[in-house]
Amino acid sequence: MKESESEFLKKLLSTFKVEAADHIKVLSSGLIELEKITDAQKQSEIVEKVFREAHSLKGASRAVNISGIERICQSMENIFSSIKKKSTGISTELLDLLHNAVDTLKNILSGLESESPQSDKAGIDSIVYKLESYLKDDKQTASRKDILTKSPERKKVPVHSEAAAAGTVRVAVSKLDSLFLQAEEMVSTKLFLGQRAADLVAITSAANTWKKEWSKINSSLRSLQHTVEKDDQQNNPLVRSHLKKILEFTEWNNIHLRSLEDKISAAARAALHDQRAVSLMVDDLLGEAKRTLMFSFTSLLEIFPKFVRDLSRDQNKNVELEIEGAEIEIDRRILEEIKDPLIHLVRNCIDHGIESPDKRKQKKKPPVGKVKINVAQKNGDKVEITISDDGAGIDGEKIRSAVVKNKILQAEEAKKLTVQELHSLVFQTGISTSPIITDVSGRGLGLAIVREKVEKLGGNVSFDTELNTGTTFHIILPLTLATYRGLLVKVNELNFIIPITNIKQVVSVNKNEIRSVENRETIFLNGEVLSFVKMADALELSIKQQKNNSSDTFLAVVLSAGSKQAAFLVDEILHEQEVLVKGLGPQLSRVRNIAGAAVMGSGAVVPVLNIHDLIKSSLKVSPKVKGDTAAPKVKEENKKSVLVVEDSITARSLLKNILESSGYVVSTAVDGVDAFTQLRTGTFDIVISDVDMPRMNGFDLTAKIRADKKTAEIPVILVTALESREDKERGIDVGANAYIVKSSFDQGNLLGAIKRLL
Repeated sequence: MKESESEFLKKLLSTFKVEAADHIKVLSSGLIELEKITDAQKQSEIVEKVFREAHSLKGASRAVNISGIERICQSMENIFSSIKKKSTGISTELLDLLHNAVDTLKNILSGLESESPQSDKAGIDSIVYKLESYLKDDKQTASRKDILTKSPERKKVPVHSEAAAAGTVRVAVSKLDSLFLQAEEMVSTKLFLGQRAADLVAITSAANTWKKEWSKINSSLRSLQHTVEKDDQQNNPLVRSHLKKILEFTEWNNIHLRSLEDKISAAARAALHDQRAVSLMVDDLLGEAKRTLMFSFTSLLEIFPKFVRDLSRDQNKNVELEIEGAEIEIDRRILEEIKDPLIHLVRNCIDHGIESPDKRKQKKKPPVGKVKINVAQKNGDKVEITISDDGAGIDGEKIRSAVVKNKILQAEEAKKLTVQELHSLVFQTGISTSPIITDVSGRGLGLAIVREKVEKLGGNVSFDTELNTGTTFHIILPLTLATYRGLLVKVNELNFIIPITNIKQVVSVNKNEIRSVENRETIFLNGEVLSFVKMADALELSIKQQKNNSSDTFLAVVLSAGSKQAAFLVDEILHEQEVLVKGLGPQLSRVRNIAGAAVMGSGAVVPVLNIHDLIKSSLKVSPKVKGDTAAPKVKEENKKSVLVVEDSITARSLLKNILESSGYVVSTAVDGVDAFTQLRTGTFDIVISDVDMPRMNGFDLTAKIRADKKTAEIPVILVTALESREDKERGIDVGANAYIVKSSFDQGNLLGAIKRLL
């Protein structure tokens, strides 16, 4: 074969692969639709569509001599033709057979990707034999009642059509990626021009300062000339000659200074103009490049109907899938990375969530379970994906057992965890509520991997659940992985960039606000307890480089990654700017705490921090920010006893530490029931309680304390996040002596209130 003919056949085969993939997608989605629709007219339309797709695929495969695909398509055509003639009924068995045929087509097509493709002749012969035999078998009279599902119509994932393809061309994704990367590189040019323009503006400012100072000297020289001419009685020619030369130079200098000033000003104006023009062009170019690489979720979600069908069949469950928002577009790179997490979550919905038909019947639920995938635009530059089911929900007690079983916490510690704290542990490696390990789930790795992948993309994942009602997972993702804004900070004389998306706020922290909780430095901010860590320590920078801060206040950046937050002490905050993050290359593919690097307008390369790693690293840092804050020891017999009632273990530990360091003897309770039991059996001088707690809340506890003769006189302080006027009035009505809102919490206010009440 001539080389030119060989090259032509390669191109023809490459074109066929793309076309065949489209035909197979439509065949698969069409068969899924046939299972769900009961309307005869719509059934006929779908059969006609898949019939045409099979016919077109048969013709294309014949052109490139792929006989296996041609044979299967011919047999499928015969089936569809028989259905059109009403000679064959649509049954569950037939649909399963047709799905198997489509799977075989996919396998043949994937085999063509290898350099030496091997045809599975036995598999092709088998599926062709089954298809042809079905037409001759008596099962062709199967009635419509055999159809797998009889659910009402719903929105379907949009499928490929000739109309949708109109006005489009096929371009290799690799070429689009290359163009996009080149467009991204223009951002560096934009930053360089911005820096050059800023440099020229600074030079102009320096020239103006020079001009002002020079004018002062020029005036002094004129005065000196006048003085010399007046006092030079001897008419010294040498002095007059030197002075004349100086004055001539001064005049020349003035002229050239004005000329230089004009040129610098003109250059600065031109640089600013060029910088604005280039910035506009780069932004437009990059925006268009981004839009070119934005793909709709349709290309990802079209695999899920078949996936849900097969998995639910394997588990003997009836599950229907609903998809909304598939038309929303997102960066192709994100779309590729999020595929596995979505598959895992949908698998979890079916395996863990949706009950068997018998159990659903016992719970008086519809026999067919529902899984829903919804994609929605959020805040302009983000997208939210929700995956929900109407199954059994996640049992908090099973999580508690798994936590103890995997030795993450001791049994006593696990008992104190709130529902929210238990839910946050689901994403840890090794935590699974499945009673057994199967090929589908049970190893406790899936959700940990989901969170890791989502957070790596700059997103976060969370969920809410209700027993016997269902579970909904929420994934928030950026629309694109391109340039973003960063905050430039200085730590130990080194510059670092923090992604703006991970910054919650910047705060000034007083030394007295730093408390030690369970041997860790913490601060109380906006009703939450946060770890307080020197960023230099988290980054393990050399101690020799660290500067001592003699001030009583610290500058901290509060960072968040998913549900985790921490406050990091930095030396200086410089400014916010647009940055282009570049990878570190294969030699440094994974550097802890570093996500990449950015080239600044000055040419300097600055590390970009990986916030997820940084928060993990902060957990390994021992407290160094603050010295011992413990109050002078008080004789034990003179100490007042305090009962702290708080369901959050972190807030409970913080309050306990504050009070113990101030000389009080502290006992703790996890809710109102626990607290009242301790009050009946022990002696306390004051009660400090949260309001929103399980079993018995703070309002009910206070009312119960006032109603009991033994405890009626004990002062009660409510410390809560509830700050409405109605809540405060209710606190007064039930008999609370003080009501402190967590959002404005200050330990001085708490200690002052205790002193006034005791």
